Amino acid sequence: MPFIRTYIPQDTSPFARESIVQGIHQALMDSIGMPSDELFNLVTGYAPGEFACSRTFNGVSRSDRVVVIDITLRRGRSDAMKRALYAAISRNLQAMAEVAPADVFIFMHENDYSDWSVGHGCFAMALVQQEGAPD
Repeated sequence: MPFIRTYIPQDTSPFARESIVQGIHQALMDSIGMPSDELFNLVTGYAPGEFACSRTFNGVSRSDRVVVIDITLRRGRSDAMKRALYAAISRNLQAMAEVAPADVFIFMHENDYSDWSVGHGCFAMALVQQEGAPD
């Protein structure tokens, strides 16, 4: 299960905001096989001046409308899968929300099942291993 934090310019329209969320989610499903019901994306708007970044780092020419995508998920995806994910997110955001590919900034954190509790105060792995969900 990935947990996504997405930071967008605060004046992003509700339609574009939802398109960004769906574009990221679709990329996760298509490139690393995430199930459709594993959607957890906390979207935060930032005001002008609240996100400082180099407009030219690593040879990429960015605008002042950078979308920052912070992905935390369970360890185990190959570099090839991650490359495919990053490319799919960039493509989807351009097509679905008119976000320039140069303005898509993605970083990933990986951890293990024991680092998650997704309900009922239980280890995520404990919930997966149960025959039925707790009431």
